[in-house]
Amino acid sequence: MKTYDISLLISPDLAVWPDDPSIELIRKSRIEDGSDSNTTHLQMSAHAGTHIDAPYHFLESGETVDNISLDLMIGRAYVLYVPGVKIITREILEKSSIPPRTKRILFKTDNSEIWASGDSGKFDEGYVSLAADAAKYMIQRGVKLVGIDYLSISPFTDQVPTHKTLLEAGVVILEGLNLAEVSQGRYTLYCLPLKLAGSDGAPARAILQGV
Repeated sequence: MKTYDISLLISPDLAVWPDDPSIELIRKSRIEDGSDSNTTHLQMSAHAGTHIDAPYHFLESGETVDNISLDLMIGRAYVLYVPGVKIITREILEKSSIPPRTKRILFKTDNSEIWASGDSGKFDEGYVSLAADAAKYMIQRGVKLVGIDYLSISPFTDQVPTHKTLLEAGVVILEGLNLAEVSQGRYTLYCLPLKLAGSDGAPARAILQGV
């Protein structure tokens, strides 16, 4: 049973959303400088790297990340490979091979080539995203978690509709995945976000295991 780490490496070299603070790993003490231990301080957005969006991210009265059930984050998932498109629409999904009763779906797109190339330091405004009509289709199918292989699931120039459609329906959004080494198919997803009090999102470690 093969295990895939689909989390992005958190480092100062990783691209972040425009206007978000850069990732900083600050060494506050070093053994080589005479300290008893090495100690690192971390500074970054809750939406840096691999992370989840809680409903509160776009809904004033939505649930915060510390109140999201981990049952949604762990279980069978389907990776759907959608190459050669800039936006995933309902029409594309209706013609796809998503198995019946799928509750968690992860979209592998041309975005994953960014992570595979090692050129992850520059934010790409033209990333592949999910259209609002595709989000509605996912809800109609009973999907409870949707993931994608870039830092946002919505188009760069129109963030609200796709996010709000999913979050209003209680669908968890998992962003910033690295699916470069993962083939289309069924897996078991394990995704554990940090338990941040009252937060609209949280960094997460996500892995897939073959089934």
